Amino acid sequence: MGSKVKGESKAAPGRTRRAVLFAGLGIFTVAAIAGQDEARRAWWLLPGVGKPREEGALDHAGARWTAASPANWRLADRPSDYRVDRIVVHVTQGSFASSVDAFKSPWHQASAHYIVGQDGHVEQMVRELDVAFHSGNRSMNERSVGIEHEGYVDRPQDFTDAMYAASARLAADVCHRYGIPVDRTHILGHSEVPGADHTDPGRHWDWDRYLRMVREQLAAVASGAGSPAT
Repeated sequence: MGSKVKGESKAAPGRTRRAVLFAGLGIFTVAAIAGQDEARRAWWLLPGVGKPREEGALDHAGARWTAASPANWRLADRPSDYRVDRIVVHVTQGSFASSVDAFKSPWHQASAHYIVGQDGHVEQMVRELDVAFHSGNRSMNERSVGIEHEGYVDRPQDFTDAMYAASARLAADVCHRYGIPVDRTHILGHSEVPGADHTDPGRHWDWDRYLRMVREQLAAVASGAGSPAT
C-alpha cells in the first residue's frame, strides 16, 4: 500500500465508463463492432444492469468481511463486463489494522479486494465483482484481483509461513474460479504493473515458493482432495 495513493486515473467529471461508451456509440453499434462475446459484455455495461448482491457476501470462504469506503472502489459486474485474468500482489507498508482503517476511509482513494495478515487471517474489503483501486492503472484494476499482505518490503521476517499459506489458498481459489494461469505473467507484483511507482512486494517476497504453493493448492482442488477456500 505504502504512502502514495494507488487508485486509478479519473474520467472527466460526471462521465463514467458506461456513459462515455454508450453516449458515443450506443449498444447496437458496440455489438456490431465487437462481436458476440463483446456484445454480451456490453450488455453488462448498460446503466441499470447489474447482478443481484448481498451485503457482506464473501467470495473466498476463508475470509471475513469489512467494507471498504465506496470512494475507494468502483461498481462493476465482473467477469461479465470486465475479464478477470490477473492477481496483483501488494505489501501494505503498515499494520493489518491500519490498512483496514485506510481502506475504510473515503480520503484514502485506494483499496484492495483482500488483506492477508501475518497470522494468516484474510479480510475481504471489496467484492470481486467490483473494481478496487489498488494498482494505479485503470486497465489493470479492471482485470485483476488485488491482494495486500501485512508488513514492510524491507523486512523479510514479515512474510510468515501462515501468510504465505493463507495467501496461496486465496490465490488458488481466485485462479480456480476465473481460470487464471499460475505464472508470473498472470500473478504479478504491484511494482510490475505498467506505470507503477511502487516497489512492493519487494525483493524479499519469495515468488518461487508462492507460485509453488498456489499450484499445490490448485492441484488439490482439481483432484478433489480439498478446496482452496477452506
